[in-house]
Amino acid sequence: MRLPRSLILSSVVFPATLAAQTIAAGEYAARRDSLAARLDSGVVVAFGGRTPVGPDRFTQLPAFRYLTGFLEPDAALVLVVRPGASRATLFTSERDPRRALYDGFPPDSAVVARRTGVDARSIGALPGQLDSLAASGLPFYTLRDFATADATESDSLTRGAHFMRRFAEGHPAVTLRDAHPTLDSLRTRKSPAERAMLRRAIDLTVTGLRDVMRALRPGMWEYEAEAMFQSAFRRNGGDGTAFVSIIGSGPNSTQYHYNANDRRIEQGDVVVMDVGAGFGGYAADVTRTLPATGRFSAEQRAVYQIVRDAQAAAEKAARPGGSFASWRDAARQVVARGVARLGLTEGVDATFDPPWAEQCTGNPVACTQSFLYMAHGLGHGIGLEVHDRPHPPPRPISCSPLPSRCRRCSRRGWFRESAAAPSAWSRPTWPMSRRRSNAPRVSGGSPPSPAWARWRARRSAPS
Repeated sequence: MRLPRSLILSSVVFPATLAAQTIAAGEYAARRDSLAARLDSGVVVAFGGRTPVGPDRFTQLPAFRYLTGFLEPDAALVLVVRPGASRATLFTSERDPRRALYDGFPPDSAVVARRTGVDARSIGALPGQLDSLAASGLPFYTLRDFATADATESDSLTRGAHFMRRFAEGHPAVTLRDAHPTLDSLRTRKSPAERAMLRRAIDLTVTGLRDVMRALRPGMWEYEAEAMFQSAFRRNGGDGTAFVSIIGSGPNSTQYHYNANDRRIEQGDVVVMDVGAGFGGYAADVTRTLPATGRFSAEQRAVYQIVRDAQAAAEKAARPGGSFASWRDAARQVVARGVARLGLTEGVDATFDPPWAEQCTGNPVACTQSFLYMAHGLGHGIGLEVHDRPHPPPRPISCSPLPSRCRRCSRRGWFRESAAAPSAWSRPTWPMSRRRSNAPRVSGGSPPSPAWARWRARRSAPS
């Protein structure tokens, strides 16, 4: 039986990864030019993500995607920068023809060049190309292929890291430098196209939140709410979840990064939902705390109001040119006064001796009793990573100004992140959940202070 030619062609198609771009090729070229201008001269070597092992969907690494928009796995970028000129080359992997019947045929070099504006070669030519450039005397800059900036130090056994170590061993005269700080400074400010992607990701997240708010009730399982978010994000055109959803009810609501999502929601619970949709690779991150019954108890409402007031104080302080410290401290002061007013601490400035006391020299707030109710930072940037740049340090030292066009927390429908929303500050509250303690354990050394012991005892008391 002979199949129609049109049917044969329709079944052997290029993947839609290149065609689905929503950032223009010209913007990627401008990003490479901006990086080149800041380096002046050198060779930038960037590695993309690997083909997933198992059934996971491939996701391109943020730094590589930012510079290329290329969404195929196992690729590399070489950017040769000389004063007044730069030239980029993509090195792409070849796919076994037999595997292509399963995974689709990758775009050839001509298609890649036409759609990205970057010359393309086979990945097999990369070692020879770098060997040749090593003789130029130019410094080499690397963009490592760690999965997330949160794993910069721990993710050291990647393909790119291994490749560059071997390259350096073979060329001891070559100077290797880290290009991430320079690239991070570019990624901090979002272009109009990026801001549009972020708004779309946030809109999708808000849509999912509204669906879950309407359905939330005692007797519902945490994973049911998680499934509703996944469905809403994909059903409305998003990439899916930008990170593993956190649906923490009752005692689980006090654990910042809880994500087992396997508890049945009970009468009287509050439910913390820390979720975010992805759109075009850009991540939203929205947190909300809700009463399972639809109505807070008086005790819950009192704590929630502290969080809402702290958010308002942070919003008032957050402006271009203002420091991260002023934004963060405005919120912390409201929290400290509020928990003291409720009798949850011994006073606004009360301190204690925690197991992490050595951290308090550089960050004195870590030894205040109110820190137990806001042990995390105020927020972080969002973008191609859910923890994108800017990501201010948790300590009060060296806090840089908040730049304009920097996507962080704002009002409803924008970036309600972490503690800046009526959410995370209400997690570590004793009145709401006394059954389980998520406080750090005291191990070895001197005995805990009386304040620490009282905190632990109150956290462990039955409801």
